[in-house]
Amino acid sequence: MHTSIATVSLSGSLTEKLTAASRAGFDGVEIFENDLLSSPLPPEEIRARCADLGLTIDLYQPMRDVEALPEEDFARALRRARHKFELMRRLGTDTVLVCSSVSPHALDDDALAAEQLGRLAGLAQDHGIRVAYEALAWGRHVSTYDHAWRVVEAADHPALGICLDSFHILSRGSDPKGIEDIPGEKIFFLQLADAPLLAMDVLQWSRHYRCFPGQGGFDLAGLLRHVLRAGYTGPLSLEVFNDVFRQSDAGPTAVDARRSLLVLQEQVGTVALPALTAPTGVAFAELVTPDAAPVSAVLDALGFARTARHRGKPVDLWQRGDARILVNTGPAERREGTRLAAVGLESPDPAAAARRAETLLAPVLPRRRTPEDAPLEAVAAPDGTELFFCATGHPRLPDWRADFEDVDDAGSAPGDDAGWRVDHLSLTQPWHQFDEAALFHRAVLGLRPQESVDVADPYGLLRSRAVTTDDGAVRIVLTVGAAPVDDTAHAQHIALATDDVVAAARAHRAAGGERLPIPDNYYDDLAARFEFADGELDTYRELGILYDRDDHGTFRHCYTRTVGRVFFELVQRDGAYRGYGAPNAPVRLAAQHAARGFTGS
Repeated sequence: MHTSIATVSLSGSLTEKLTAASRAGFDGVEIFENDLLSSPLPPEEIRARCADLGLTIDLYQPMRDVEALPEEDFARALRRARHKFELMRRLGTDTVLVCSSVSPHALDDDALAAEQLGRLAGLAQDHGIRVAYEALAWGRHVSTYDHAWRVVEAADHPALGICLDSFHILSRGSDPKGIEDIPGEKIFFLQLADAPLLAMDVLQWSRHYRCFPGQGGFDLAGLLRHVLRAGYTGPLSLEVFNDVFRQSDAGPTAVDARRSLLVLQEQVGTVALPALTAPTGVAFAELVTPDAAPVSAVLDALGFARTARHRGKPVDLWQRGDARILVNTGPAERREGTRLAAVGLESPDPAAAARRAETLLAPVLPRRRTPEDAPLEAVAAPDGTELFFCATGHPRLPDWRADFEDVDDAGSAPGDDAGWRVDHLSLTQPWHQFDEAALFHRAVLGLRPQESVDVADPYGLLRSRAVTTDDGAVRIVLTVGAAPVDDTAHAQHIALATDDVVAAARAHRAAGGERLPIPDNYYDDLAARFEFADGELDTYRELGILYDRDDHGTFRHCYTRTVGRVFFELVQRDGAYRGYGAPNAPVRLAAQHAARGFTGS
């Protein structure tokens, strides 16, 4: 279907917005009046610019407070409309959005509203223009789509139809099934926006918290199915008012928007995308560092052995059990030092996973390789993390480990490796890409988002959201700080699962590893919250182990000191514990601040 985006959904000048929409693959745009008024370009030049970019101008919006008015006020509205219609002819668009009135002068008189909208539509028709009437959720007298349709139906003018806006419909809890009773040819336009489910004033909700499909709590797929059953064949257009998007680069935002529409169309069956190929595990986590010594010392203390080295690159493979860490001493940002740069995801069909990622606009990463190198497909996540689709030990697929040669200085063999694997990864997101990241990981990788969690930090709030496979084989925690300058947003970590965290913590300490010190006050509180066997809590206190419990099991975990931007966590899940120790996160964050963990080298 024809896809469109309102210029109000993107940041920057009008020309920047048009360029971003075109590059993201949109077919058309809605021109928001303020964008036109603030542009130095005349309407004819904007029209030509859109044509050069392959964009149609699908809608001009909005026209406000034009119906159910005293005659004197309506005469002024018609004069204003005549000017707008002339402008639209110069702009080259034939549909105008008219919002239901919020004027204090508007009268509660449907017959008058229908009569005046009919007169407006007659004037529009003289200019070759159609009027799409939209019910604002906060309209003075008309605030629901079915009410707006009754007024349009009563006016009975060929140039007057209805505009359906998912936010105005779903935010009021209206039943969208009634849309199927509206003739498809009278639905002149469809605007789509998602939103988190919030209990607040609907106007503020609309103006600040809309988001792209799949990033909120509305059932947009259900609404779209009703619209399509009604016979609608017009554009699918995004109209999103969002404070974050207004401050973000237009290019990535437009790509996020286009991806959301592709996924929505896949849900309703109007677009066929490459099938989803969910990952089955974490093959490796790759650290990039200017100095391998500090992180190598941490890995050595954790019982990892350096087992192999890449044939042509300065990359070492460290391994314990099924947990594999690559240490790359290639270029790294000086200020950041060691960082988590890439993740290898086990895939039953790496090529298919890469095809879906590329179709959903994930940047494909170029890779220089020799003919002997294993073919590895990689794309970039919204935060820049490189995601490799690969296989380990699969009989019919290339093994990425073939690029590595065993080393003679692997060191002493670690102790009991049973249960050692990557439990989860924590990836810090740019503050303006948190919702985009959740949609990306769901749509591209097939990871299921869990509820967002706010975590108290000594200097603000952190927001985190886990995305996982159904079986927990892949768990990624997406985290963002409360503000763009929040220093706490720079932490990343790798959580390593073990069957015995107490033994692992003791071995780590015996090997000279530095743990994150946890205050005694935490353990005093823990004693009040839970009952423990004799000596158990003393052991946790001694080793800096934190504890949590839910309805499904228990969670024990502890942390290393930070190296650059990265620290390690040892975790033990017993039963079917599903969380990540969120109640303990404020204590961990405070301890890391006290230890200056986020700025370590």
